[in-house]
Amino acid sequence: MVERGASRRVAVRLGAGYTIEVGAGALSGLGAAARGALGPSAARAAVVSNARVFGLYGPAAARSLRASGFAVARWLMGDGERFKNLRTAERALRFLAESGVERGDAVVALGGGVVGDLAGFAAALHLRGVAFVQVPTTLLAQIDSSVGGKTGVNTPAGKNLVGAFHQPRAVVADTATLRTLPRRELTAGWCEAIKQGAAGDARLYAQTVRFLERESSAAWPSAEAREDELTRLVAAQCAFKARVVAGDEREDAGRTDARSRRILNFGHTVGHALEAVTRYRRFRHGEAVGWGMLAAAEISLRLGLLGAAELESLRAAVRLAGRLPRADDLDAETIRRALRNDKKSIGGHVRWVLIEGLGRARIVDGREVHGRVVRASLRSALGAG
Repeated sequence: MVERGASRRVAVRLGAGYTIEVGAGALSGLGAAARGALGPSAARAAVVSNARVFGLYGPAAARSLRASGFAVARWLMGDGERFKNLRTAERALRFLAESGVERGDAVVALGGGVVGDLAGFAAALHLRGVAFVQVPTTLLAQIDSSVGGKTGVNTPAGKNLVGAFHQPRAVVADTATLRTLPRRELTAGWCEAIKQGAAGDARLYAQTVRFLERESSAAWPSAEAREDELTRLVAAQCAFKARVVAGDEREDAGRTDARSRRILNFGHTVGHALEAVTRYRRFRHGEAVGWGMLAAAEISLRLGLLGAAELESLRAAVRLAGRLPRADDLDAETIRRALRNDKKSIGGHVRWVLIEGLGRARIVDGREVHGRVVRASLRSALGAG
C-alpha cells in the first residue's frame, strides 16, 4: 500500500494488475485514473449508475472523464438488489451497443455493489469483454465488492448464480461519498468490514473495532483526523481483500485452507439465505451478513472452535456497526432449507466458513455440521422460531 498525502493507493496483483485509489476527493481524479489504466486509444466511457447516485456524483464523474478526453454516455438502472437480474443486464447490454462502445472503450460503474456487479457483468459480456472501472460510492462496495473481479446477477434460484470473473482496470474509492449514505448503508458496510477482519486478519478486526468505538463516542480530535483514519481503514480493508484474491482469484473449489478466497464468505451462507427468504426486500446485503456472521459464530462455538469471549466480542462489534433489521420472526427451518441453494455447495453439501478464533477462518464440510446444530445456532443468533 502506497501513501499519497491524504490518500492511499493499493496495488492489486492480478494479471496486468490495477490500482485502488482511496481518499476524500478521489472522484476528481477519475478521468486521469481511467486514462492511465486504459491508454490513449480509449474513446468512450459508458457510465452505469442509478438515479440517486448519479444525481449526487454523476456530473463530477462526467466532467473528470471528459477532461481526460472521453466521450461520456450514461444509463441509469433501478436502485436495489431486486434489479440485479438478467432483465436489467439485457437492458444494460442494449445501452452499451447503442452507445457504440468498442473493444478499446470502457464501462464505468458509479454506485454501490448492485451497480458494480451488474455493470461489471455487462462489461464481461459485451463484445466478449470490455474494460470497466469501478467507482464505488458505498462503504460495502469500497472495501469488498469493487475488489476482486466478481460480477453477476441474481436469479429465482438464488443470489449471484449467474456471473463472470472480470477484473476492473482501476478502482476509484472516494471516501467523501460516504457522507451522503443513509445510516443503514453504513451499517451494511461496517458488517462487511468486521467480517473481513474476523475471517482473516486479527489486526484488521481490532483496527475496525477501534474505529467504530471512536465513532460511537464521537472521540475524534478533529474532522481531519477522522477522515484520515477512515481513509487508512478503507485502504487496509482493500489491501486485505486484494491479498486474498491475488492468491486465489477464482475461488478454487479444492482449497479449504485459511487463505482460500472462500474465507471471504464468512457470514454469507446464512446471509444469502436470509435475503432469499425475504425476497431481497428486508435486508441490505451487509445487514444479512451481520446476522450470518453471528449464526456462523454460534456454530463455531458449538463445534468447539470458538470461545465464548470471542463470540461476545463479535456480537459487540456487530452492535457497534448499527442496528440490524429484525430476524426473530423468521422460521429457522425455512432458513435452513434455503441454505441448500448456496452457490458454494460442493456435491450438494454446504461448505461452512466458520472461525477458530477471531482472525482465522476454517472451512468445514456441511456433513460435519448436524442439522440440529444449525437450527439451534439460528435460533440463538437470530431469535428465529
